[in-house]
Amino acid sequence: MNFLAHIYLSGDNTKLKIGNFIGDFLRGSKLEDFDEEIQRGIRLHRAIDLYTDNHDVVMISKKRLWDKYRHFSGVIVDIYYDHFLARNWDEFHDTSLEKYVKDFYDMITSKSELLPNRVNEMMPHMIRHNWLENYQHFEGIEHVMMGMSRRTKHESNMEHSVEDLKEHYEDFEGDFYEFFPDLERYVQSYLEDK
Repeated sequence: MNFLAHIYLSGDNTKLKIGNFIGDFLRGSKLEDFDEEIQRGIRLHRAIDLYTDNHDVVMISKKRLWDKYRHFSGVIVDIYYDHFLARNWDEFHDTSLEKYVKDFYDMITSKSELLPNRVNEMMPHMIRHNWLENYQHFEGIEHVMMGMSRRTKHESNMEHSVEDLKEHYEDFEGDFYEFFPDLERYVQSYLEDK
């Protein structure tokens, strides 16, 4: 899953949300560098990624893209699933997506001292281009995919993946709706056990 899902799956716990959000940015950082609740969020992030990567439905989504995008298929599917979460946000949360995202941006910028440098460097771009809210639009996804494609060492062609989403929209949407309730149940169980 991508940023929006990780944030959403953290519930209302601020430090858990921070840890879950920063989980992909910790090269060189040790878990012990963070307080216990942020560590718990980082571990949750890793558990979500592992569960997602090995779920049968997610495998079907990735297989649909594999011939064109190879190992980038998983990253693309993560963005697609955030698209469906954003696009259908009112089915998942009582707060509007616009307010939810604004509240998150306000919270994360007020806690900048808790964030790795890479996150603090990225946040102005995320906020300026409103990535989280713009996942719901094809143009927003295309912007994110183009940025990721520019940053990859190898040719990824991710910038073309919006066309694949449009072409197989109902299939990917069906995959998301089959998978996401499983993920929500998994996270709830994980948090109860940890």
